[in-house]
Amino acid sequence: MNIKLILKSLVIIAVLALLVIMGLNNPTDVTLKMPNILPHPQTLPAALMYFAFFGLGFLVGAILMAGGGKKSAGGGSGGKSNKAQA
Repeated sequence: MNIKLILKSLVIIAVLALLVIMGLNNPTDVTLKMPNILPHPQTLPAALMYFAFFGLGFLVGAILMAGGGKKSAGGGSGGKSNKAQA
Protein backbone atom coordinates (compact mmCIF):
# COMPACT_ATOMS: atom_id res chain seq x y z
CA MET A 1 0.00 0.00 0.00
CA ASN A 2 1.08 3.55 -0.60
CA ILE A 3 2.39 5.32 2.54
CA LYS A 4 0.74 8.58 1.45
CA LEU A 5 -2.67 6.87 1.32
CA ILE A 6 -2.15 5.37 4.77
CA LEU A 7 -1.23 8.77 6.26
CA LYS A 8 -4.25 10.43 4.66
CA SER A 9 -6.51 7.70 6.04
CA LEU A 10 -5.05 8.11 9.54
CA VAL A 11 -5.61 11.87 9.43
CA ILE A 12 -9.24 11.41 8.35
CA ILE A 13 -9.80 8.85 11.13
CA ALA A 14 -8.25 11.23 13.70
CA VAL A 15 -10.48 14.11 12.58
CA LEU A 16 -13.55 11.84 12.70
CA ALA A 17 -12.59 10.78 16.24
CA LEU A 18 -12.36 14.44 17.28
CA LEU A 19 -15.73 15.03 15.64
CA VAL A 20 -17.30 12.24 17.69
CA ILE A 21 -15.74 13.57 20.92
CA MET A 22 -17.02 17.08 20.19
CA GLY A 23 -20.48 15.75 19.41
CA LEU A 24 -20.69 13.69 22.59
CA ASN A 25 -19.52 16.53 24.83
CA ASN A 26 -21.63 19.29 23.26
CA PRO A 27 -25.26 18.10 23.27
CA THR A 28 -26.77 21.59 23.44
CA ASP A 29 -28.19 23.53 20.52
CA VAL A 30 -26.09 26.14 18.73
CA THR A 31 -27.24 28.97 16.49
CA LEU A 32 -25.66 29.71 13.14
CA LYS A 33 -26.19 33.26 11.87
CA MET A 34 -25.07 34.27 8.37
CA PRO A 35 -27.22 37.30 7.50
CA ASN A 36 -26.10 37.65 3.89
CA ILE A 37 -26.57 33.95 3.03
CA LEU A 38 -29.19 32.50 5.38
CA PRO A 39 -32.38 34.57 5.84
CA HIS A 40 -33.11 33.13 9.31
CA PRO A 41 -30.76 31.88 12.05
CA GLN A 42 -30.35 28.09 12.04
CA THR A 43 -30.53 26.33 15.41
CA LEU A 44 -29.24 22.77 15.41
CA PRO A 45 -27.59 20.38 17.88
CA ALA A 46 -23.85 21.01 18.08
CA ALA A 47 -23.03 17.45 17.01
CA LEU A 48 -25.04 17.83 13.81
CA MET A 49 -23.44 21.21 13.09
CA TYR A 50 -19.92 19.76 13.51
CA PHE A 51 -20.79 16.84 11.25
CA ALA A 52 -22.20 19.16 8.57
CA PHE A 53 -19.09 21.38 8.62
CA PHE A 54 -16.79 18.35 8.41
CA GLY A 55 -18.80 16.84 5.55
CA LEU A 56 -18.81 20.09 3.61
CA GLY A 57 -15.07 20.56 4.12
CA PHE A 58 -14.38 16.97 3.09
CA LEU A 59 -16.41 17.33 -0.10
CA VAL A 60 -14.71 20.61 -1.02
CA GLY A 61 -11.29 19.05 -0.42
CA ALA A 62 -12.17 15.98 -2.50
CA ILE A 63 -13.40 18.14 -5.37
CA LEU A 64 -10.28 20.31 -5.28
CA MET A 65 -7.94 17.30 -5.20
CA ALA A 66 -9.75 15.23 -7.85
CA GLY A 67 -8.18 14.86 -11.29
CA GLY A 68 -7.36 17.83 -13.43
CA GLY A 69 -3.74 16.83 -14.07
CA LYS A 70 -2.25 16.76 -17.54
CA LYS A 71 -1.83 13.32 -19.07
CA SER A 72 1.41 12.57 -20.84
CA ALA A 73 1.55 11.49 -24.47
CA GLY A 74 2.79 8.04 -23.48
CA GLY A 75 5.77 8.06 -25.84
CA GLY A 76 8.37 7.03 -23.24
CA SER A 77 7.20 3.81 -21.62
CA GLY A 78 4.66 2.83 -24.28
CA GLY A 79 7.28 2.42 -26.98
CA LYS A 80 9.48 0.13 -24.90
CA SER A 81 6.65 -2.19 -23.93
CA ASN A 82 5.53 -2.53 -27.56
CA LYS A 83 9.05 -3.48 -28.70
CA ALA A 84 9.34 -6.07 -25.93
CA GLN A 85 6.10 -7.76 -27.00
CA ALA A 86 7.05 -8.00 -30.69
